[in-house]
Formats: sequence, structure tokens, C-alpha cells
Amino acid sequence: MFGQTMFPMGTFEDLRREMNRLFDARFRGFNGGAFPRARVFPPLNVWEDGERLMVEAEAPGLDMNDVEVQVVGNELTIKGERKPVEGRELTYHRQERGTGSFTRTVTLPIEVNAEKVEAVLKDGVLTIALPKAEAAKARKITVKTV
Repeated sequence: MFGQTMFPMGTFEDLRREMNRLFDARFRGFNGGAFPRARVFPPLNVWEDGERLMVEAEAPGLDMNDVEVQVVGNELTIKGERKPVEGRELTYHRQERGTGSFTRTVTLPIEVNAEKVEAVLKDGVLTIALPKAEAAKARKITVKTV
């Protein structure tokens, strides 16, 4: 019976799909929403451009009423909620974009001036500008000869 299977290949594919569905349902997170616990949301990039830190966070489907940005000490926290699409007789055929509440806190590599932080949400990208605190800015030191 080498080279032959006892079960049609479709049966294994159906089993694989069903197992994936069960695991996906089991590991849904954030208050029953569809953000997987294994991933962080929102994904973000952090970089420094001289006078400030910049943070870009992917936030598709959100508007500024759905997002809160806080800076406390050297921690940046982004909180929010992505609401599910609702409607009469709505039937999902695939739901891969997460819904529900989220919180993401990152430790900033330098001290920032929390009073001057600015956040803009445009085209599904949250951009946060965090000006450096005076203590964190580079200073030119005059070298004296003796």
C-alpha cells in the first residue's frame, strides 16, 4: 500500500483547517476580541531624530476618539478600542483584523518633555512626537587647555 492513502487528501486539509480554527478561537485575547495574545498591538517603530523621539504605530480602522496616548516618566502608553463592524444580518466569512480593547506600554530610551508631546492619526498610522527633555539633550562641552 505504499504510495496510497487510506483517506482522501481533502479530509486531512479539512482537519488542518478545523484545528487552525479551534486554536485561533482558543487564543483570542483582549476581552474576547480577536487580537491574538501572542502578538502585540499596535505594532510600532521608535526612533530618534536629534531633538525628539518619534513613534509610529499602526492603527487601521481607528480614529482619535478611539485612542488615548499617555506619557508618564519614561513610559509611553497607547490605549484604545477597535469596535467590530455591526449590522443587521451580518455574517463574517473571515475575521482577521482584531477587535476589542488594547493597551501597549513601552519604556522610552531617554527622558522626554511630556508637556510637549504631540500625536497625529492619519491614514491608519498614529505618529507621536516626543521632544527630548533638556537633561536628555546632547551638550557641547568646551575643552580648556591648561
